[in-house]
Amino acid sequence: MTFAATILTLYPEMFPGPLGTSLAGKALERGDWSCETVNPRDFATDKHRTVDDAPAGGGAGMVLKADILGAAVDHAIEQQPGAPILAMTPRGKPITQGRIRELAEGPGVTILCGRFEGFDERLFEARPAIEQVSLADIVLSGGETAALAILDACIRLLPGVMGAANSGAEESFEDGLLEYPQYTRPQEWEGRTIPEVLRSGDHAKIAAWRKSKSEEITRLRRPDLWERYEGVRDQSASGARRKNKEPDQ
Repeated sequence: MTFAATILTLYPEMFPGPLGTSLAGKALERGDWSCETVNPRDFATDKHRTVDDAPAGGGAGMVLKADILGAAVDHAIEQQPGAPILAMTPRGKPITQGRIRELAEGPGVTILCGRFEGFDERLFEARPAIEQVSLADIVLSGGETAALAILDACIRLLPGVMGAANSGAEESFEDGLLEYPQYTRPQEWEGRTIPEVLRSGDHAKIAAWRKSKSEEITRLRRPDLWERYEGVRDQSASGARRKNKEPDQ
């Protein structure tokens, strides 16, 4: 099944962009995924194809019009009714690897790219199916670059895109932790050697070392992830204890 991406953007020439190269590009050529763009200007009704207007109440910048964006979203829904709709906005919920995996397992995704000061709020009130998401706690010139990143994250998880079947599983965030350190030849470089355990051939010790390093790095660099990981781990352990507890006599 082809993963279908529909991008609502004022700059359709930005797609597929870098996703037309490397593994994503090869997958696009094979038909593993498709990319269609929809320009909201095509739904404007004036001769200037206007999609924005001044903010109500005053202020700098311009706001994307609800009537124009609403028509564009409705068109996308008609084209692909089963696809989730994401709106790229700094006000959105940060997207996670878990959500990316859910999207990659579905029929595709429609992504609405913000510009200027953002969207007229009534768009989200009238189209509650739109999921407001952000890439990170940063502000971009537009949602297109964030959309490219999200699509890349989805495409690499599609069957057959990455070489090894477990390539997508042994990575940062997949088990709630950051990935362990990686090494390759030469064995020694500038006086630094590959850790001995990785040269031991003992797969159990290697797995234990990698798990330990993932936990250490996550605890030091991402205390937010570590706190969530510890909570899940404690909950699992508590559940296991309850399951194994002998019933009262």
